[in-house]
Amino acid sequence: MKFRYYPETDSLYIEFSENPSSDSEEIAPNVVLDFDGDRNLVGIDIDHASRIINLARLEMESLPLHSIVLNNPQPNAVPTS
Repeated sequence: MKFRYYPETDSLYIEFSENPSSDSEEIAPNVVLDFDGDRNLVGIDIDHASRIINLARLEMESLPLHSIVLNNPQPNAVPTS
């Protein structure tokens, strides 16, 4: 799973699969689900993300993670607990 934020458009894309999207469905204003050819969910696109969610904090609980990869971390980000 990958989280990608695009500051120039204030959009957040959560990618669940690398399969190409073949269909999309807007489920709420500014929230679009992307599906592959078999109708499996491949991603969620959130436009105007900073108006909808707190982008400064990511919290995870009870996920069976083997690794966490941070690409291009913000230099002023401060870890919080």
